[in-house]
Amino acid sequence: MNFSAQIAFYPYFPACVLRATGPDAPTFLQGQFTNDLGKMTTGSSAYGLWLDRRGRVIADSQVIRGLAVNEFLIVSASSESSVVAAHLQGHLIADEVEISDETRAWRGVALVGQGAGGWLASAPRPGFAFRGRRSSAENFDWVMPLGEWPAAAEATSGMRQVDEAETELMRIRSAIPRIPMDIGPGDLPNEGGLDAQAISYSKGCYLGQEVMARVKALGRVRRGLVRVAGTGEPPAVPAALWSGESRAGELRSVARDAGGFAGLALVTAELAAGAGAFSLTRGAAPTVTKRGFEPGTPDCV
Repeated sequence: MNFSAQIAFYPYFPACVLRATGPDAPTFLQGQFTNDLGKMTTGSSAYGLWLDRRGRVIADSQVIRGLAVNEFLIVSASSESSVVAAHLQGHLIADEVEISDETRAWRGVALVGQGAGGWLASAPRPGFAFRGRRSSAENFDWVMPLGEWPAAAEATSGMRQVDEAETELMRIRSAIPRIPMDIGPGDLPNEGGLDAQAISYSKGCYLGQEVMARVKALGRVRRGLVRVAGTGEPPAVPAALWSGESRAGELRSVARDAGGFAGLALVTAELAAGAGAFSLTRGAAPTVTKRGFEPGTPDCV
């Protein structure tokens, strides 16, 4: 089957590739990461977050169980390695864990489209692959050491290459938050809908876990991330959004789309729950409109 004819690819450099090793690495990471790492097997991965004590989002990543005993890779497309490393180092006390930054030695490619998973499984591939956060369509990220890149580039040569702008539009149309741009140090995971995929409510304690349990028990948050569309040139972000004379929220990310722009905005819970139109200037006529989203919304692929 010709998988590659339906797949688009985007080559990129990961923002973070850390290697955590040592006899205490499994328990240390389990006590910091929001998702459950307890049942991971070699080569498997889990997506989750790194939170502060207030439950605010510092960074996101995939944690991959490495080939060696007590070895893990921490990989993120958008959260900087320096931020993740500083967070982890700041919580090492007497743990026998070594954290090394290998970001500059790795390369990645995003694969988007029906059959991406089948194509990855159709032949041995160097490095590691995991489900991506690029689109509502089937998508995977494949990361590998730099030395393996020529073979990876040759393997993807029959696919359609997309650029950063098109990839960003896919993500925004699919309402997938980028960390820390859309949801970051001042925000709770639940405000971006990240609790469904990135938070475990059944594992043991981790940093920020008490806040996550309290938010779940309350069943609500003060703000919500919504998909919007605007007219004119995409503004610089972050940008304040106004509803008349009242501050409604903040536009967090944008991409050119159909003569205007698509974006993701963090707005009050009341506005997130209903229809809404916003302006980029206090008191001005609305130029930004909230858009609904259903899984499977067509994107660029």
